[in-house]
Amino acid sequence: MITPRQRFLNCVRQVPGSRAVVSPFLPHRPLVENTLRCVGLPVSGDPIVDEIRLAAALDYEPMFMTGCSDLIFPWQEDPGSSDGEWIVSTLATPAGEWTRRVSRRAGLFGDDSGFPVRSREDHAKLVAVCAQIERREPAIRAYFRAFRRRVGEAGVIVVGHPHVTWLGCQISQPNMIYHAADYPETFARSMEAIYQAALVVFRIAMEEAIDFMSESSYGLEMISPEQFVAQDLHYTRRLADWTHARGGLFWYHNCGRTWPLIRSGHFDRLGADLIETIAPSPEGDNDLAESRLRLDRRICSKGNLSLILLRDRSVEEVVQATRQMVQATQGYAHIHSTADAVFAETPPENFVAFVRAARETAALG
Repeated sequence: MITPRQRFLNCVRQVPGSRAVVSPFLPHRPLVENTLRCVGLPVSGDPIVDEIRLAAALDYEPMFMTGCSDLIFPWQEDPGSSDGEWIVSTLATPAGEWTRRVSRRAGLFGDDSGFPVRSREDHAKLVAVCAQIERREPAIRAYFRAFRRRVGEAGVIVVGHPHVTWLGCQISQPNMIYHAADYPETFARSMEAIYQAALVVFRIAMEEAIDFMSESSYGLEMISPEQFVAQDLHYTRRLADWTHARGGLFWYHNCGRTWPLIRSGHFDRLGADLIETIAPSPEGDNDLAESRLRLDRRICSKGNLSLILLRDRSVEEVVQATRQMVQATQGYAHIHSTADAVFAETPPENFVAFVRAARETAALG
């Protein structure tokens, strides 16, 4: 009997006769648990076990994502320096101890205060941490091996994004732009260091049977087309080519405004086997049928139901939008999914309606 993992891989590889794949993008844990209760199934408290159980009940092919940048930058909290307002973490580097302070209220991505790369000296510490990646191979290998064992054949596993051009999520969005402009050689050296560290992580992941290597970048709400070509396209293509040279599959994620990048052919040049999420308005700026028409047929696309629609609209509207999404991609390799990670507060009834409508419409097509 063909497994969910194999069905997903067959769809991406465009194996003739493959069944359509329905795969919501990383539904948040509370939604998975609420949906299990909604359909009368028990909740174990283990997020992987629970989503595998829900996927089997609703007949969808789940995907799971590992860490990556956190494997390159293994920050350790310092309880003695932390307090009720700040979480203080440290990393030992040959260039000196590196410190990060993250607001408990805002979280790492809630404001710009928690990102540790702020100066040229911080770039030197980033490069030094990346140079130590080989020392962490045993721990990284054990992590991937355990992840594959837990998921088994019940779904595919994607390596989390190294975020080369975001400096592994160690720099704030404004500073990413400023440092690239003000310290171009320093910024380029940091990107190259993260790229090289990512290759070590990718090698271990592939040896431990992780299904997809991956990368992600901002859409045009954050960067210019020129910067996308100079940085994101450049490094994503290098990562994809490295993966393909070793017989692997490459996954690219961008949940922002990407239509001009698709229209210009830039997305075709990324070298990705799978591209998501072809985000619609308001999350992005894509018409799925038009965007899918412009993408190379060799690329498997994934997406693109609006998360806001899925959360806020009626079951009937969710079903209608899902049917339109499936119909827009008939004749193409496409995985029916969402515009990003499904909101925790999404009504379980809407989530069930999306999955079932996608499966039923795809079967008719």
